[in-house]
This record gives sequence, structure tokens and C-alpha cells, in this order.
Amino acid sequence: MNQTIRELLQHKSVRVFEDREISGECREAILTAAVNAPTAGNQQLYTIIDAADPALKARLAETCDHQPFIAEAKLVLIFCADCRKWYDAFVSTGCEPRRPGVGDLLLAVSDAAIAAQNAVVAAQSLGIGSCYIGDVMENCEIHRELLKLPEYVFPCCMLVFGYPTQQQKDRVKPVRAAMKHIVHENAYRTMDAEELREMFSVKAAARPYEEWMQAFCARKYNSDFSREMTRSVAAYLKDFNAPDAD
Repeated sequence: MNQTIRELLQHKSVRVFEDREISGECREAILTAAVNAPTAGNQQLYTIIDAADPALKARLAETCDHQPFIAEAKLVLIFCADCRKWYDAFVSTGCEPRRPGVGDLLLAVSDAAIAAQNAVVAAQSLGIGSCYIGDVMENCEIHRELLKLPEYVFPCCMLVFGYPTQQQKDRVKPVRAAMKHIVHENAYRTMDAEELREMFSVKAAARPYEEWMQAFCARKYNSDFSREMTRSVAAYLKDFNAPDAD
């Protein structure tokens, strides 16, 4: 097993950081890796916002589900799916582009997520931990205003970085489901209740499976923040015109 694969397998989210700055050289390396990620048609359908202002980080810590460690991170990057810049470039050069649609947004979200993961891998190779913050999609209206995002720009994920404390280094990585349940050959295979139990029981660990699943459903899937995320994203999608609209 080579070093890259070893680091990918060992990676886990880090939420407690040492009070140690990330050097300019390391920041540059992380961002360089991000902007060199695979991208649809070499379009780089994303914009990365470097939240360097402590006041902005503090605000994001509150608006992203009240998580103080966001404000304490040494590097905070927001990856925005950006359908705006190409549209503006088309208009400025005399093209007659259609308005960006939902398909364009999903492509841009994929581009942004790939760039974000490149940043995660680069940071890991430098001994710098990271954590994805999906809550940036929650309260979408607030974050679009806070980050001054124009029409057709969507904050799809946020990453916080810092050097992990020893406790975080020693923390056991949460177990992942077995590959046989995740990788389906040639076509999707709907799993029955027995196989679903086999797949998810490793996450429940010693806790009774039904009890764990019901608690997880209440804490995550049926939670207020999950409902708000769905509401805010759905409201944002309404702002996207159909591809052939004027």
C-alpha cells in the first residue's frame, strides 16, 4: 500500500485543533491542489472563498449549527458552485446564453466537491486535519447574503483546517460499511431489510440495531437542521430558471 492510499484510509474528520498557524506555503499548497482538481470540460465551475476575517469565521460558527471549532480553525474555505462566471463571460462576448438551470448547478456542485476533496487530501499529506461542514447549505439565504453571493452561485460545502490535537490523532476512526454493500456490479441492487441490517449494524456497534437506527433517524434525518437544509435548498432551486428561459 502506498503512502497516498494509506493516508486516504487513515483520514478522519478533525474538530479540535492545536493553536498553531498554517504557514503561507501550506495554504498555497492546499489551494493549488484544489484548483487543479478534475473538472467538467475544464470549466472549474466553482469559486473558493477564503474566510480569513475572524469576525466572519465567528459568524459562520454560529450560522452553521453553533459549532465553535469553526471559529478556531486556522483555515476556513467555502466552496461555491458557480454558474455565474461563465454566464457573464458568454454575455460579455456577445453570446446568447440560456439562463443556468438545475443541471448546470448539479454539475457545478460536483466540480466544487471534487476540488474540496483535493484540498482535504493535500492537507492530510501535510499533517493538517480537516472537517467538512455541510451546514453551510442550511440557512442558505443567510449565507448567500453573508458571503455576498450573486445569483447562480451556491455555497455547497465548507472545509475547516488545522493541526489536530493528540486526542484527535488518537481518536478511533468511525467504521465504514463493508465494500460488498457499497459497490454494486453493473447495476443498482436494492437491498432487503436483512442486508441493510448487516450493513448498518457495524455502525450501531453494541447498541441494539432498531434502537440505534431510530435514534439516528431522529438525530439526523428528521432533525430540524436537516429539514431547514432541505427547505432552504429547495427555495434556492426555485431561483434557477429553466434552461431555455429568457
